[in-house]
Amino acid sequence: MALVGRLFVIFFAFCLACFVAGAIVVLAILFPEISAIDAGGIDPNAINIILGFGFIFVSGFALLPAIVVVAITEAFSIRSVLAYALGGAAVGLACYLGLVPFDTDTMRFDGIVRRHLEVMTGAGIVGGLIYWLIAGRNAGRWREPRALPPAPTTN
Repeated sequence: MALVGRLFVIFFAFCLACFVAGAIVVLAILFPEISAIDAGGIDPNAINIILGFGFIFVSGFALLPAIVVVAITEAFSIRSVLAYALGGAAVGLACYLGLVPFDTDTMRFDGIVRRHLEVMTGAGIVGGLIYWLIAGRNAGRWREPRALPPAPTTN
């Protein structure tokens, strides 16, 4: 029963981490365009739609690498915040490199934009930290036996 509850916590933490990472990606990529608009503000409904697409984009590309990180941290009961930050960075890096074409003749990625790589890696780090706040602090604890309360003593 503890495993089922843990899976719900992991799912919720993954969704929230993807939402925050998607918001970071969208705002960081759109910031130069947003700051250059002289005609006034941006429609809030358009921002909501863009954030929704950012969440879908990040969660779709991050699912498999994040499952690997979550499985490793749950299996070995890794609860370190640094491990989740590094895992998030690896997931962000994997998501970005999954979008960049790879040339098999030269064995290198073609068309890497350094700013986009930094944004995706940074968003992954923040996503890993959000995941750690919700689920990572208790990784693997569902397997530990629960301590029973002390039996009442009679005098």
